Amino acid sequence: MSSLANQLVRAEKEEIARAIRTLLGRPLVSRHDDPAAFDLIRKRRGPLIQWFDYFCGWRLIVEPRQGYARLVKTGPPGPRTASRPARRRRTTRAPFDRRRYTLLCLCSAELLTSPVTTIGMLAQRVVQAAAVEPDVPAFDPVRNEERAAFVDAVKLLEHYGAVTAMDGVTDAYLGDEDAKVLYRVDTTRVIRLLAAPVPPSRVAAAPVPPSGAGAAPDGGTGAASAEAQGTGVPAELTAEARYGGDEPTGTQRTLWARHSLIRRLLDEPVVYRDELTPAQSAYAASLTGCRLLRRAAEEAGFVLEERAEGFLLVDPDAIATDTRFPDDGSHAKVAALLMLDLLVTSGPVTAERLDAEAARLLRRFPQWARAYQSDGGGPRLAADALEVLTQFGLARRSGDQVAALPAAARYRVERAVQEDS
Repeated sequence: MSSLANQLVRAEKEEIARAIRTLLGRPLVSRHDDPAAFDLIRKRRGPLIQWFDYFCGWRLIVEPRQGYARLVKTGPPGPRTASRPARRRRTTRAPFDRRRYTLLCLCSAELLTSPVTTIGMLAQRVVQAAAVEPDVPAFDPVRNEERAAFVDAVKLLEHYGAVTAMDGVTDAYLGDEDAKVLYRVDTTRVIRLLAAPVPPSRVAAAPVPPSGAGAAPDGGTGAASAEAQGTGVPAELTAEARYGGDEPTGTQRTLWARHSLIRRLLDEPVVYRDELTPAQSAYAASLTGCRLLRRAAEEAGFVLEERAEGFLLVDPDAIATDTRFPDDGSHAKVAALLMLDLLVTSGPVTAERLDAEAARLLRRFPQWARAYQSDGGGPRLAADALEVLTQFGLARRSGDQVAALPAAARYRVERAVQEDS
């Protein structure tokens, strides 16, 4: 093969790897937000569709004319993915609460009825929908806090390209119920926002399925059903027929082991062996499993770290990373890094000691973390820092004890030792 042909093959592999990590970091990529990323995905959509289907069992939808690509990441959330909520697009970037999620769902349903609407018309349709939906609190746009929640839901839909403001700005509705904002609705994209193997319209009304319904073929552990119920997601929504349901074949069991393991590796900062199901552990220990894990990492441009305690995928370019650590983007992340050394060097400590350590940090730096510089600030800072460490798989709380996990060792502070001359 000529040198030019080698360069072309290498360039193609690099583009595919970059596109894979881009979609992992942003499952919805739009032409108007990132033309270069969308053009790359459109150009390599064939190999990308095959890669996600083979290694993850995920569906990739690329719509060149409508200008977006959607990676449908199905399956029940893992232990740490529930800590990645939708966030408000306003300055606070606070996570969505139950009310905002409810209004997001109501807005999405009502947007399917018309390609054009106004913010006032949409609000009134949500008022009517909430009034007839059982167990849904009434929506009152007269109240400021209700309008703020409604605006957060609409702005998130704007961010995803489901609606586009043709005249006016959504924020105007915060201070004026009669604000005029005209929207164009992309109904196809609204539908694509939902990532579920089974449409909600086909799910029984009961929120909790019978025991074993939707169970994954993972060697009888029922991981999909258990995880779905543990996060409040009806298991029927996450049941994937390709894995055989309650009576899978041997091939389907192996397929589920591969897909579920690689999904976790791609979605979670670190995967520990003691968190795996028996089927996942057996697959990871097999020659075929090891080979395919390494192949998946290589083709996606990751560095796979395999250790006795577990697995870690490292993205050298941080393209697939949705949040980082270490990072000085929040006081909680800074405090988490400072308290991590205590956990690594002192072994398991009590939650009370972490509270005291956080209070000590606040006294030492009185001009820092002003939001915590008040009564009870230490315990609040410690709780937020521990949430960060838990999310990144660096610490685990059991009762009143908090212990560092093996991945925390990479952040150990190396103290210089001065030798006598």
